Amino acid sequence: MPRDLSFPKQSRLTRPTEFQRVRQEGAVWRGSLMTVAILRDEPAEKMRAGFITSRKVGGAVIRNRVRRRLREIVRCHQHEAIDGIWMVVIASSRSAAASYRALEDEWLRLSKRASILTP
Repeated sequence: MPRDLSFPKQSRLTRPTEFQRVRQEGAVWRGSLMTVAILRDEPAEKMRAGFITSRKVGGAVIRNRVRRRLREIVRCHQHEAIDGIWMVVIASSRSAAASYRALEDEWLRLSKRASILTP
């Protein structure tokens, strides 16, 4: 049976209080292209993710491209992540020049360091 690879809005962090909670209470892993903050929440709940791309990344077109790439990376790997985590992915200014593959490799590396991917 094929997995559902959709990433609906209820799977995303959308409220500023949710982002703030993850950044204050969660653990942070930094890389050269992004920072990943993880908060382990309710184990019964599916993974939820939020994305931050500040103006340091670039103009609106560049920021949206980076955000779309990050969202696609998380969407493709969402079934490998353990349930009950909230994740905030913060793009660095270097992520604007990075390829999709470089962003994906960095996200996978940070996720493995955070121990959120199932073996």
